[in-house]
Amino acid sequence: MSGDVIHTPSDMKAPSSSMPQFREDFAKAKHIVVLTGAGVSAESGVPTFRGAGGYWRKWQAQQLATPEAFEDNPSLVWEFYHYRREVMGTKDPNKAHIAISECEKRLKSQGRRVVVITQNIDELHKRAGSENILELHGSLFKTRCTKCEEVIENRLSPICPALADKGEPDPKAKDAKIPVDQLPRCKKAGCGGLLRPHVVWFGESLDPAVMDSAENELDHCDLCLVVGTSSVVYPAAMFAPKVASRGVPVAEFNPEKTDVTNSLGYHFHGPAGSFLPEALARHPSEPE
Repeated sequence: MSGDVIHTPSDMKAPSSSMPQFREDFAKAKHIVVLTGAGVSAESGVPTFRGAGGYWRKWQAQQLATPEAFEDNPSLVWEFYHYRREVMGTKDPNKAHIAISECEKRLKSQGRRVVVITQNIDELHKRAGSENILELHGSLFKTRCTKCEEVIENRLSPICPALADKGEPDPKAKDAKIPVDQLPRCKKAGCGGLLRPHVVWFGESLDPAVMDSAENELDHCDLCLVVGTSSVVYPAAMFAPKVASRGVPVAEFNPEKTDVTNSLGYHFHGPAGSFLPEALARHPSEPE
């Protein structure tokens, strides 16, 4: 396929769902990129705040995950993120996360590279043991100062005393209306600025350094897996079609077809946890 030609679905071959065929491509691959989205986290029971029933109180993520919402009501936005941070204490990596992590570790000893490029902010890949991770949208467990811009890891629970027991998702819950001086503040000497979650909000640009690293991995990979992503959030939505356009096998693992399905080599229909343990298991051609 040429990257310069626009293909309509009618002139594309339907993607294959042959696991044996995918396994042959996997056996040959030396540099594998795994693109992951909210679907992988959803399989661990992580709320995604998208689609039907995807509400925190009466809001969906795109109404709270914006710079404007934070400026207008930092207390409410911090309640939302405090809830998301706290809920991760009850969630664990699933079979898909573990299969990716185990594959990375095993192939590393063979001189082969596995990299995760994720849109998720929950750090479940890290907890599963993956090491090569690019977080496109940041992390729930990092903060950024709105004054000095320092980014630090922050796993405090609660993140500040005023947020203790706040963030209840029930639509009837009352907003805490925490005074701004009691919200998370920068601890750097002489700063004391208001902290915000170090995540990419709607309307914000991705970190250029992270984007450069992601594009470099995608430009050099010889196999790409697209796992649990609806492929509608840009620029990540264009990653897989771009890789496929240079003739690299790309496999989508998703419970539904997406806008990019027909431009890819493979589509495995269902939860990632049902397919990835087999897809990424040791191939007979690998050393024992």
